[in-house]
Amino acid sequence: MKAVQIREPGGPDVLELVERPTPDAATGELLIGVKAAGVNRPDCLQRQGAYPPPPGASDIPGLEVAGEVLATGEGASAFAIGDKVCALVPGGGYATHCTVHESNALPMPAGLGFSEAAGVPETYFTVWHNVFQRGALRRGQCLLVHGGSSGIGTTAIQLAKAFGATVIATAGSEDKCNACRDLGADHVVNYRSDDFVAAVKEATQGKGADVILDMVGGDYISRNYDAAAVDGRIVQIAFLNGRVAQADFSKLMMKRLTHTGSTLRARSIDFKAGIARELKKLVWPLLEKRTIAPVMDTLFPIDRASAAHARMEEGHHIGKIVLDVQE
Repeated sequence: MKAVQIREPGGPDVLELVERPTPDAATGELLIGVKAAGVNRPDCLQRQGAYPPPPGASDIPGLEVAGEVLATGEGASAFAIGDKVCALVPGGGYATHCTVHESNALPMPAGLGFSEAAGVPETYFTVWHNVFQRGALRRGQCLLVHGGSSGIGTTAIQLAKAFGATVIATAGSEDKCNACRDLGADHVVNYRSDDFVAAVKEATQGKGADVILDMVGGDYISRNYDAAAVDGRIVQIAFLNGRVAQADFSKLMMKRLTHTGSTLRARSIDFKAGIARELKKLVWPLLEKRTIAPVMDTLFPIDRASAAHARMEEGHHIGKIVLDVQE
């Protein structure tokens, strides 16, 4: 098979397209003929040597794919050969062939093409777990999502609105702010020119946000405590501004805040299967009606994976960056 490997830790130019042995579907697994693969920031961290794959996972980057089932392993019965699927994988997505446990795959939503479907699993699994499971966002509550124009952000805005929440998003340019508004965000803050804490307080009549989805970290941590409502939940999923911060923890006590966080890649197959079941029941109908949809930024051919990573790291993208893997 063709696959993108990381020659050595470094910049985007260390990605190279090579020939690798095609994997076999083990017990309970599917072999997917990959048509498209999503590009995510953890892929860039892995390329830099900062986010190694979990034990047993492929060293090939790529956490989400869409394609057709080519073979099934012993005991795998959820899909038939030829079925179109999208899947959350612990690695190996940047390749023409990829294996995944059948419980971490989902039928490709009707009406979506392969490139759109490849942009679904990583962001939708992540947002569902962190905003709705860990963050316990409910109808009528307020979600503050930082990085609203990212793949995670555009997904969080749409899902929160679809389930009846008010959404405040932050973004770093007028184009990105407008994209958040177009997706349904009720209030949008350009963090380069405005204070998001003050904006959240004004938008909520002083109450604050019930749930905050943060991928920034650094000095945002203390400011999130200020922006959160009493009994608010802050969910940390990344640290683009740094993993170390100073914060006044008395606010955590006085407001009865919950500050939690998670990573998804290393979680068990069974854990991710549970998220997949909820998505299929509650979110897949919305995708098939196009009530919500992945926001697409750029589609790169697989032999230009380095350009896709450069696009990600420039920070100008709005929505998903995807590799076209079709031969």
